[in-house]
Amino acid sequence: MLDIPLSALEVAMVQTDTRAVDTLRDTAAFAQGLERLGYHRLWYAEHHHSPAIGAFPPVVLIAHAAATTSVIRLGSGGVLAPNHAPIMLAEQFGTLAALHGGRIDLGIGRGPGTFDEATARALRRGAGPTTDAEYGSDVASILSFLVGEVALDPLPEPWLLASSTAGAALAAALGLPVAVAHHIRPDNTLAVLERYRAEFTPSRWCERPRVLLCVEAVCAETDEEAVRRTGPMAVVKAGLLKGVSDMPFPTPAQAATHPFTEEERAVLAHFRAQQAVGAPETVVRRLDRLARETGADELMLTTPVHDLGDRLRSYELIRKHCG
Repeated sequence: MLDIPLSALEVAMVQTDTRAVDTLRDTAAFAQGLERLGYHRLWYAEHHHSPAIGAFPPVVLIAHAAATTSVIRLGSGGVLAPNHAPIMLAEQFGTLAALHGGRIDLGIGRGPGTFDEATARALRRGAGPTTDAEYGSDVASILSFLVGEVALDPLPEPWLLASSTAGAALAAALGLPVAVAHHIRPDNTLAVLERYRAEFTPSRWCERPRVLLCVEAVCAETDEEAVRRTGPMAVVKAGLLKGVSDMPFPTPAQAATHPFTEEERAVLAHFRAQQAVGAPETVVRRLDRLARETGADELMLTTPVHDLGDRLRSYELIRKHCG
């Protein structure tokens, strides 16, 4: 039985042979469905120039979802600081929070949101990758602008995304709650949490260490069906292992015939074993174990399957079996 809040991360996968606009139109229905199921918050990830993931700005999706929901918290998971002027992020999210009853989160991350170098440079107007010092300065500026320049009430709740100990150290130094990307780099999770908790300094934003753990969770009526639904994302991940970043998001039928190498199968199996995939009992047992092992205050589930009905059914089954 899980007795901590459950939330969701939306990455807006665009299935092969469908249009991005169809995925976009599903976002409001998805938010409404999660609200009915009692999920605590829904975050949107920032991505660019990918045939598998829609390039939908989180701030726009948040505004769209907020207009059609009333209780669920909404936010970015995350908006990527190197791609934006700090004052613009402060103004955008400060405005959203003021308009929507203080249920807006500002999750900040570092990556460019793309594997394409030309796109990354275009996002940064020709600049190269951000340094640790530049990123830390950008995050501090966003927080300063929220308080000093925007000064609306209520303010958004800031979070820092982290998949490395460097990100953990920055969150700790700034006194921010941390969202740990276990769904991306699960082998880093325990080291990230250890450093964050050891170095945490209380701030106006957070009085004690506060941890949200993001987990890939795919639930279906049987373990076999859940694994089948992970197939399309497995194809995309296998492409990334080869340095191929322009893989489309295939259908489950297409994924079922994909010729994975033995090495790819081993890497994907290792990753899946650290996430939560299977029938309801399997998934809830795994989530409960992760919550206990990490001491997380909240679990955020990401479910990269192609069909809206299957995604919502996964969230429904998990919620129903949490007790």
